[in-house]
Amino acid sequence: MDWYSTLNKPLFTPPSEFFTPAWTILYILIAISFILYIKGGFSKSKIKGLVCFFIQLALNFVWGGIFFGMKSIGSALAVVVLMWIFILLTIIFFCRHSKLAAILLIPYLIWTTFACYINFGFFVLN
Repeated sequence: MDWYSTLNKPLFTPPSEFFTPAWTILYILIAISFILYIKGGFSKSKIKGLVCFFIQLALNFVWGGIFFGMKSIGSALAVVVLMWIFILLTIIFFCRHSKLAAILLIPYLIWTTFACYINFGFFVLN
């Protein structure tokens, strides 16, 4: 995290202590949403939603390694934008089977929108 502390931070960047509780809440909502979506089993009509869900989740996990591990702010920006797109697609597909599952992902989409802004700010400022 020494590298991170040396970066010029965009306006409205939350303190580091904020991220753990925020992500804990978001991961709980994501898990509940997934459970609601797969409730009743898998079907052909759920495949696109599942594919989008697992792509966005993989992008979510990869982002930290790219931003903090590789220190590649531009690549991390591309990943978070792709993640945003796949979260939106997941919400659309989940909504077809469970409106509540889709609604539970909205805070995640909002947070990822904010993350896009922050990541873009780091890209521009550094």
